[in-house]
Amino acid sequence: MAEEKKEYDLAEITAGFRQRVAERPNLDVRIKFIFDEGGIIFIDGKSSPAQVSNDDLPADVTLKLSLATLNQLHRKETNAMAAYMSGKVKLEGDMMAAMKLGQLL
Repeated sequence: MAEEKKEYDLAEITAGFRQRVAERPNLDVRIKFIFDEGGIIFIDGKSSPAQVSNDDLPADVTLKLSLATLNQLHRKETNAMAAYMSGKVKLEGDMMAAMKLGQLL
């Protein structure tokens, strides 16, 4: 039986990032997601221990996208470069910092 394609909401995605950040404490970057539907996820990989919140704080890189696009990235139905090139993901700030997201998705 095929696994159901679950659509995670903001709270579930935030909890997932908290778990993955705890497993990778040396992230050393601040990343902010701003979702088209509203809502923010802020990952502070520079604090010790790393923190994940829904606060709108300054980041090294900010990604603007929909929850649906983040779900597609998580399920590997699309890749980050394709999403960026097609305009589904807009990036502001340090692109090298965004490259560290591969560790978290």
